[in-house]
Amino acid sequence: MWVWPSMGRKNREERREKREDYAAKISKSKRKSNLMAGGILTLIALIIGYSGYVFVTMDADVPGAPDGAGRLGAEHEHASLLVRIFDDKFDFAVPSYQIKSSWIHFEESDGTTIHRHASGVTLDYLFGSLNIGIDSECYSFPDGRQFCTNEDYSLKYYLNHQLVDDINDHVIQDDDRILITFGNETPEQIEEQLIELDSQVIKG
Repeated sequence: MWVWPSMGRKNREERREKREDYAAKISKSKRKSNLMAGGILTLIALIIGYSGYVFVTMDADVPGAPDGAGRLGAEHEHASLLVRIFDDKFDFAVPSYQIKSSWIHFEESDGTTIHRHASGVTLDYLFGSLNIGIDSECYSFPDGRQFCTNEDYSLKYYLNHQLVDDINDHVIQDDDRILITFGNETPEQIEEQLIELDSQVIKG
């Protein structure tokens, strides 16, 4: 079939224009997507940056701050903790005991390393944030169970291998090792627990 040359040129030009229009639309769509993605990433970066600034510069006067605490983020100290009740190891790695306070906590599903993020924050504040009670006589679980010193069993605290009366007011320092144990352990069993405590890796 004969096609007039002018009609062939016209069809080719129409097809070329359609291709160019399609390419332009695709390019515009890509630019729009890139701009949106860039904007979202910038917003996320700003939020993270602001949150970090607030975390580092937070004053001890904010609601819920521990009494006598310094500026949040001014320090970052680590200590290792082992709690054994009748020789059963208490697990702080479960989610219900992770990062309950910005000032002092367990994190990253690790239940042995305590992280302290401000000066003056005591172990009493840590355990209080976990709804666990500790004093010279009793260790109290959130569900109300208590393990108290009596004629048969005793609650004992060891700080860096030294037997102490209690640890409530202690502010952890780097590489401190703390053992809380309840039962009627022999000296040999206490030594085994201290060796276990020393073997725990402090994660900074």
